[in-house]
Order: sequence, then C-alpha cells, then structure tokens
Amino acid sequence: MKLKVPPALLFIVFVLIMRVTDQLFSFEIIASPYQQMVAYIVFGVGVIIGLLGVFEFRRRSTTVNPHKPENTSELVTSGIYQISRNPMYLGLLIGLVAVAIRLGNVSSMLLLPVFVWYMNVFQIKPEEEVMEEKFGQNFIRYMNCTRRWI
Repeated sequence: MKLKVPPALLFIVFVLIMRVTDQLFSFEIIASPYQQMVAYIVFGVGVIIGLLGVFEFRRRSTTVNPHKPENTSELVTSGIYQISRNPMYLGLLIGLVAVAIRLGNVSSMLLLPVFVWYMNVFQIKPEEEVMEEKFGQNFIRYMNCTRRWI
C-alpha cells in the first residue's frame, strides 16, 4: 500500500481549507458565547480518542505507522478498538468538527464528509485490504462486529 498523504498532514490541510472557505464563503450558522469553549471541549475529546488508539497499539507492541500497515504484528481489537476500528482517524475527524464549530460556518462543515470520503477510499480501505490479507477470518469477524468509524 502506498500512502499518498499522511493522515496528520491531511488533517492540517483540511484545517487550512476550512479556514480559507470560512474567509471566502462566510455563512455563519453558529454564533454563541460558548462556541469557543464547546470547540475546545470537542477538540479535547478527539485528542483523547486518538490517543487511546495510539496507546492501545503501543500496549500491544504493534506499529501506529499508517505508511506501513503490513508491519502490524497483531490485530488489535481491545480497548477503544472494541468501539471503532479507526479511533485515530475518528479523533482527527472530531478535531475537524471542533474547527468547524469554532468557525461556525456552513462552508467549513461541508468539508467534513469530504474528509470521511477521502479517508475511507484512500486510507482505510487499503489498510483493511492489508489487514484482511494478513489476519484473514479474524479480521473479517472483527469488521463484522465493529464499525469503521463509530
């Protein structure tokens, strides 16, 4: 699998695109005195979910490197991976939701499904193919009982 854009870099690119679209197409829908606080809380939730994924991989002594899923030494299905097959990517998505809340702009919120689509097609599906090849029926059973995102 040849990864085109690392997920963390993709997150930064999407934040920048969201900020540009906020400047170009200002369709503010959220205007609350608590908007910034809510955005920070949501961002914190995203960070926690992502870190739980990283910690579980570390606990199981397997790689977190999205460039080389074939180096995975174990199929991790414990901890946060009982809820989501991709908590690190879910954490990035929640971080983008926080940015959208902070900006309060429809145009930036419309980019969220684009991020999910991109991740599904260019990151997650290729990773799943590698995992299915490497772990076979165990991975298929895991896919059937645990959702891709949430």
